Amino acid sequence: MFFERIRLKREIKKSRRMIELLEQKRSRSQAALVEAILTHSTPADDDVDFFNMYTERINAEREKMHALTNTLNAKK
Repeated sequence: MFFERIRLKREIKKSRRMIELLEQKRSRSQAALVEAILTHSTPADDDVDFFNMYTERINAEREKMHALTNTLNAKK
């Protein structure tokens, strides 16, 4: 039980780091999208695709982290 809680805490920490990394990568394409909006131009398809891909991965990682957190809280 004790080692399971330690493992869950490590997994949660790992998920947080992954989310931070993915958010950094997403911010690059997000900046390109904002620039396109401000200049009234059409954003590049690649930027839109990258933004959507990273958003999906961030959401999936958040769901995983929430599930791990709920499991950890249930073990208390």
